[in-house]
Amino acid sequence: MKLLKALFLNDKVIITLIILNSIIIFLQGFDFSIKTLYFLDCIDSFITFLFLIEFSVKISHFGFRNYFSSKWNTLDFILIILALPSLLSILMPLNIIRLDYLLALRAVRIFKFLRFIKFVPEIHKIFNGVFRAAKTSVFIILSFFILNLIISIISCSIFKEVCPEYFGNPLKSFYTIFKIFTIEGWHVIPDSISETMNSTFYIIAIKVYFIAILFFCGILGLSLVNAIFVDSMTSDNNDDLEKKVDDLNKKIDKLTETINNTKKNDLSSN
Repeated sequence: MKLLKALFLNDKVIITLIILNSIIIFLQGFDFSIKTLYFLDCIDSFITFLFLIEFSVKISHFGFRNYFSSKWNTLDFILIILALPSLLSILMPLNIIRLDYLLALRAVRIFKFLRFIKFVPEIHKIFNGVFRAAKTSVFIILSFFILNLIISIISCSIFKEVCPEYFGNPLKSFYTIFKIFTIEGWHVIPDSISETMNSTFYIIAIKVYFIAILFFCGILGLSLVNAIFVDSMTSDNNDDLEKKVDDLNKKIDKLTETINNTKKNDLSSN
């Protein structure tokens, strides 16, 4: 029992199991023979069974309440529960019980990869920074969404008949404008519209219109969102430095006050 606890309370052992499980799940995506795939399934299910033992050992060692007081342990438990269908498919062959939908449930075993996240150094600081940045950036992200919506409605009304493939309805138009915002492959859209035009003036106007959207919304807009998000993520470090500086200033003020009081006492005594 002591050996079992020593093994499953050792983070290095758990990390090794997670990495091995990730490799097995990766290999299961290839078209191997049925025997090979079944062998990989057995290994995957065995590792899932080891995770169940790990859960039992930790519950026994830490206690139910103490174990679930940690959010990471709660996440571990959820991921283990999601991976249980892979055990069912081994214990009860799907072609016999005709529960083919369990194959879809088995796909959630991929979420076991997430267990590796908890072992990343300083991961809690990273998540805290992301949550803080999301809260700070919510207004500008919402504004960016509304801007995308307005431009997509305008573009839909202009290009709906000319290029229904990209602007046939407001939803298509919204997705098209969003692709332009992301800059990737943006030139394909104005080029497709320009091919339907005979007038040089309209072709130039269309390209200027999409270049303006790309520049002001894609390049400047996304840069602004990214700058605010990154600044919010790193603000925690700045806050710590500001607190330290404030504490140092307070100590200096107290020290200065003490020195001045000492000098006054010396002068009065003389």
